[in-house]
Amino acid sequence: MKFGSNKSYDARLAWEKGFYEDQVNVHDLPDIFHYWSDGKIRPQLEVFGFSGPLGMFDKYLGEHCASNPGHAARFVSVGSGNCDLEIGMARSLIGKGHQNFVIDCLDLNPAMLERGRAAATENGLADRLCFVEADFNEWQPSREYDAVVANQALHHVVNLEGLFGRIRSALAPRGRFIISDMIGRNGHQLWPEALEIVHEFWRQLPDRYRYNRALKRYEKLYENWDCSRESFEGIRAQDILPLLLEYFHFEFFFGCGNVIDPFVGRAFGHNFDPQEAWDREFIDRVHLRDEQEMAAGRIQPTHMFAVVGNDREQPTLFTEPLSPEFCLRRPDARPAWKTRLRNLFR
Repeated sequence: MKFGSNKSYDARLAWEKGFYEDQVNVHDLPDIFHYWSDGKIRPQLEVFGFSGPLGMFDKYLGEHCASNPGHAARFVSVGSGNCDLEIGMARSLIGKGHQNFVIDCLDLNPAMLERGRAAATENGLADRLCFVEADFNEWQPSREYDAVVANQALHHVVNLEGLFGRIRSALAPRGRFIISDMIGRNGHQLWPEALEIVHEFWRQLPDRYRYNRALKRYEKLYENWDCSRESFEGIRAQDILPLLLEYFHFEFFFGCGNVIDPFVGRAFGHNFDPQEAWDREFIDRVHLRDEQEMAAGRIQPTHMFAVVGNDREQPTLFTEPLSPEFCLRRPDARPAWKTRLRNLFR
């Protein structure tokens, strides 16, 4: 399929290139997000031997280098952007004594890759990073890879089936596809069952917390905005997990977040101050509700850390009961109020 022939695709592509052309801090998030992630998510990840996305990538790339000391390792990072993550990974691997590796940095934005190239040179890593300008919807791997990394990139992909098929074919025996991404509803919207809970908490907020800094508007009641209207943001987010299950075997899965997202994200998160007791207590309550609802299977996580591959003999590590299969959203999922109404008239 030639995606470039689609005008809608071309318009989104132009928007995406223009938006990120000058974006130096792509993953800049509010302080309240870090309060939530460091305080609530990090301790759960540490059980598995790392504390966040960079730690996960470091762990699995390092394991490969350590177990294959005479092998020239080749990795690729899909959607590398400014290559901050890739530079961090390279420095970490070298710091652990691993020297024989190259990381291909794949992105469609030449301005971002040029910033990555300059940063690699500045950090003395020009021989460890290779820069590949390509659209990952059409990218054809020209070599075998020991690991593929995707950090917050897959929710921008239209042709997930094509990309996953090519990655599966390009992975070396026992190679790994290592992922940190968003797996909620398309466009980062909330499914109805989660939106109902967000509205429940929204009504508890003083007015000053309800200002949307991204869209520059006050929202008396949280509005379910579709981020994929003009861009690739969340374009097929809800398809990532089911397609990964179809194309790969999970070695590791950790899911988190859902109702918490509007309160700690860029649009409203800057309205919260982690130094304020009320703000912390509110976020704590939302997080607890998230965990309770997810464990009961009534809502599903929107954030995912995962390691997948082709070796189906490997056990799957996860936090009970949140296996990859358990975290698939059922087609018949419905808001709690609809369930209550249905039960009332039985």
